[in-house]
Amino acid sequence: MANHKSAKKRIRSNEAKRLRNRYQLKSTRTFVKRLRETKDHAEAVELYTKVASMIDKLAKRNIIHNKNAAHKKSKLAKHVNQLAA
Repeated sequence: MANHKSAKKRIRSNEAKRLRNRYQLKSTRTFVKRLRETKDHAEAVELYTKVASMIDKLAKRNIIHNKNAAHKKSKLAKHVNQLAA
């Protein structure tokens, strides 16, 4: 258990950040799932811009790795392009 005042504060702030990160990651996963289930190309393109932005924000905030974000966006872009064909 933490003894110093700063260590106790760090525990509180880490928990708050953990919950915020979890919420953002879960929200993004929900939108990714919605995009993957979409069959309409126009709707998929619209959703893709929103999802790509969400993934970029996760990477910028170090919730996921930059290369992981690039991989996810690439796979989703491929999916959207296949809907066009």
